Amino acid sequence: MSSGLTRVASNIQAMQSLNQLNKINTKISSSQLKLATGKRINSPGDDPAGYQLARGLESRRNGLEAALGNVNNAQSILNIADGGYQNIMDILQTMKSKATQAADGSLGSTQRTAINDQFVALRSEIDQIVTETTFNDNALIDGTFSVTFQTGEGASETLSVALSSATSTGLGINNSSMATQASASAAITTLDTAINTLASRAQDVGEFKARLTAKENTLSTSITNTEAIRSTYEDADFAKEQMEVLKMQILQQTAVSSLSQANSAPQIVLSLF
Repeated sequence: MSSGLTRVASNIQAMQSLNQLNKINTKISSSQLKLATGKRINSPGDDPAGYQLARGLESRRNGLEAALGNVNNAQSILNIADGGYQNIMDILQTMKSKATQAADGSLGSTQRTAINDQFVALRSEIDQIVTETTFNDNALIDGTFSVTFQTGEGASETLSVALSSATSTGLGINNSSMATQASASAAITTLDTAINTLASRAQDVGEFKARLTAKENTLSTSITNTEAIRSTYEDADFAKEQMEVLKMQILQQTAVSSLSQANSAPQIVLSLF
């Protein structure tokens, strides 16, 4: 095929060199954009399937991160409730000791009255602790707290938590008294029951906390793995892109040189005149 060197109206070689130079410039621009953004996929046109997968993974990661925040809030709530239960348990233990002391026949009326006054004060303190054990103005251990925590990105991934009452009435000690030896003796049994009841309720909180801790670990692992997969699809390999830019820059210089030579080649025709 003739090279068309003597046909100066259309410099085919120059057009081919220019076309190649434009392609190289486009590739350099693409690689530089990836280096600037850190992403291999900057628009759906870069990789339609990869873009869709990356957005789906991003949505999942966002959901998992929000769920992890919910789990942390739930743990905070249960920690507050657990603290309230434990404080009340300490008071119940003291009350049991006082009841045992008051049930002894060696005490006089003055001593028994003093013990009963202390018992009443401790019972009031229990109800005060219940009132003060709150989260976002919501009472936690008065028997009214019942919520469902969203602990996963799926609609069905929830944990329902209901906290039982720790008031003196809820524990059955609201009518107990140390005023007499008989009432103090009866209070011992009542307090034993209250202690066992509160221990069971504290155990429920502990089980909820254990489940939330396991969920927290699962979510943290899932977030890491999901982000790793998204990164594989979407994030740029800087070493690879830098190598590509260097290669294209060399080809760019070659293409410019080729274009320059192609533009000067038709001047040979002048030697015919």
